[in-house]
Amino acid sequence: MSTVIDDLKWRYATKKMDSSKKVDQEKIDYILEAIRLSATSSGLQPFQVLVITNDEIKKQIHPHAWSQDPIVDCSHLIVFAAWDNYTEARINEMFDLVNEERGFKNEGWENYRQMLLANYVPRDKEVNYQHAARQAYIGLGSALIAAAQQKVDCTPMEGFDPIKVDEILALEEKGLRSVVLLPVGYRAEEGDWLNGLKKVRRATENFVIEIK
Repeated sequence: MSTVIDDLKWRYATKKMDSSKKVDQEKIDYILEAIRLSATSSGLQPFQVLVITNDEIKKQIHPHAWSQDPIVDCSHLIVFAAWDNYTEARINEMFDLVNEERGFKNEGWENYRQMLLANYVPRDKEVNYQHAARQAYIGLGSALIAAAQQKVDCTPMEGFDPIKVDEILALEEKGLRSVVLLPVGYRAEEGDWLNGLKKVRRATENFVIEIK
C-alpha cells in the first residue's frame, strides 16, 4: 500500500490531460468528501465547490484562463468559490447546524457565535472575502492529496480572470467569488513537457526552520 508521501511524490501539476479518459464518479466523490471534511476557521466552511463536466461551460472559461489546455481536456473542472462576505445569516446557519447535529447548546459556543457576529459582520467586505478565500485554499490542499491517493491527476490554477469566471458561472447571485480552478483528469502520454521529469523541491534543511 502506498503512503501519502509516495502519492505526493507521484503527483505533479499536469500540463496536458487525456480528454478521452474520464474519472470515475467514485473517485470524484472521494476528492469532494476530502474537501468537505477540510479544516476551516471557526468551522464556518466559507466556500463552496462547483463541479463542471459541461464541455460548453469549460470552453467558455478556457480563454479567460490563459487558454490553458487542462481546462477543456479535463474530466471534471472543480471551481473553489469563496463567500463574498460574512453575513449574520451565514454565520448563524453554521452555528445552528452544529447545535442541531450535536443535539445540545453550549454556553461557550454561543458566546463564540456572538463574538464572531460582532467582529466579522461589520468588517470590510473585501477583508471578509480574502479571509474566506484562504479557507478555500485549505480545501484545495485536501483535494490535491485525495486526488493523488486515487491516482488522479489535477492542476491547481490561479491563472484566470475571476471576474469573467464569476460571470460565466453566475456566482455573484450566489454570493460567491471564484478563488482557484482545479482541472481533474488523467495525464496524457504525449504533449506534457513535465510528465516523467524528476520532482524538485528544496532540501529539508533549507525548507524547515526548527526553533527549539
